[in-house]
Amino acid sequence: MLNRQGRPTTPHAAANSAVTGTITGNRGLQMEEALIFEIGEEGRTGVDLPDAPKVKDRLGGLKRQGRIGLPGLSEPQVVRHFVRLSQKNYSIDAGLYPLGSCTMKHNPRLNEKMARLPGLGDIHPLQPASTVQGALELIDQLAGWLKTLTGMPAVAMSPAAGAHGELCGLMAIRAALKARGDVRKRILAPESAHGTNPATAALCGYTVDPIPATAEGRVDLDALQAKLGPDVAAIMLTNPNTCGLFERDIKTVADMVHAAGAFFYCDGANFNAIVGKVRPGDLGIDAMHINLHKTFSTPHGGGGPGSGPVVLSDALKDFVPVPYVVHGSDGYRLVESGDAKSFGRMKAFNGQMGMFIRALAYMMSHGADGLKRVAEDSVLSANYVMASLKDVMTPSFEGPCMHEALFDDRFLKDTGVTTLDFAKAMIDEGYHPMTVYFPLVVHGAMLIEPTESESKDSVDAFVTTLRGLAEKAKQGDQVAWFQAAPQLTPRRRLDETRAARSPVLRWKPGSNGAPIDKAAAE
Repeated sequence: MLNRQGRPTTPHAAANSAVTGTITGNRGLQMEEALIFEIGEEGRTGVDLPDAPKVKDRLGGLKRQGRIGLPGLSEPQVVRHFVRLSQKNYSIDAGLYPLGSCTMKHNPRLNEKMARLPGLGDIHPLQPASTVQGALELIDQLAGWLKTLTGMPAVAMSPAAGAHGELCGLMAIRAALKARGDVRKRILAPESAHGTNPATAALCGYTVDPIPATAEGRVDLDALQAKLGPDVAAIMLTNPNTCGLFERDIKTVADMVHAAGAFFYCDGANFNAIVGKVRPGDLGIDAMHINLHKTFSTPHGGGGPGSGPVVLSDALKDFVPVPYVVHGSDGYRLVESGDAKSFGRMKAFNGQMGMFIRALAYMMSHGADGLKRVAEDSVLSANYVMASLKDVMTPSFEGPCMHEALFDDRFLKDTGVTTLDFAKAMIDEGYHPMTVYFPLVVHGAMLIEPTESESKDSVDAFVTTLRGLAEKAKQGDQVAWFQAAPQLTPRRRLDETRAARSPVLRWKPGSNGAPIDKAAAE
């Protein structure tokens, strides 16, 4: 943005102008964009509103004393601002999104169309059940698909996402233990578990006891056996695990846990790798959440919404939370209360209806054979990435992987280039970085999940880029280039430590977006 003298008006724009060499700070069609507060001007508006009528003040002395501080913009300014910001976003619609453990895959537009159908996209959760019979039937049908795919007899549809699903599963387990008069205080969690697993256990009042992994990246059965005891309520295990590996001994784990009187909770975040191929119920699992926004291709990221239904075994099915759908001669209805064994309610209403519609549309359009192919192609893609890069990067574990390929930073040893440097350099190449430094059990981890959405050409282009970066890092004279990356983005690399510890979260007039000197302000 230029002032009347034709110069950038903000520190951000001036800095970018110095980098790009352009007068505006723009780089071709990649437009330099100021904060919306910097663009706004008092008195400017995109609409004409009538003067507010004079009414009696009923604010009880809480009437605002100053202006609210919102920016004044015309309609074109608003549209251009947000369009330019949208062009700075990376998305699955722009290219391959290699984040491991997140399953960022294509969202078929058919699903979006279905979610907007009249009678589904415009209903309200407080409508009488007689007016939403189709919606209740849809929820029931989706629940049927989930039970069939997992081999489990019951499912709680209301949890809002993965961590909420974990909470649901553990609350069902806690209710089952309470019903049999069995007070247990410990939850076992493999070191490769998702971080939400121990957090959920702690929230439910349990002590978390970690289980180490073997050199092969899987649960150490001897360590598990040593940890089991009469005070263990459950194990929380992810399969495939966060190292991208299938827990081959999962049936043995289930038998060991059940023999100790405990339950088996499985984190289903990676269900995309086994959907249609393996039924978790056949493995001895008692509860598992399913991320509809991962496995069944509903929009992922950007703050949601997500959806995390939880399937439950025979041992836990009576403890399913309300509400749930039942049907009989009088049609479909929601059971809202009155079930003595149910542990209660997870949220106000019935779940994420838009996610339910999209997920069912995905399932029905793929069919049983198509869902099986989803798992097969996602695993094939990851192993293709692994095989194509293992001579220039360092796989963390020997042998094939499942749906994601895990590398570590050994190939960068003595280069001066770190995992973070490597990831930032990918941005200059037009790729969102893979998941880095996770799982924590692997030093300098780089976790790549190409999913089944990508063509061979797309994966080949990605592999070529990573091979080139790996070779460039080993040349010895490129350290400064990596450490300065990204250099072609609207903003350069942040001081991430300072940003995390001393974030500037509020713009103030006159600050022009620059960090505020707290000492001077005081």
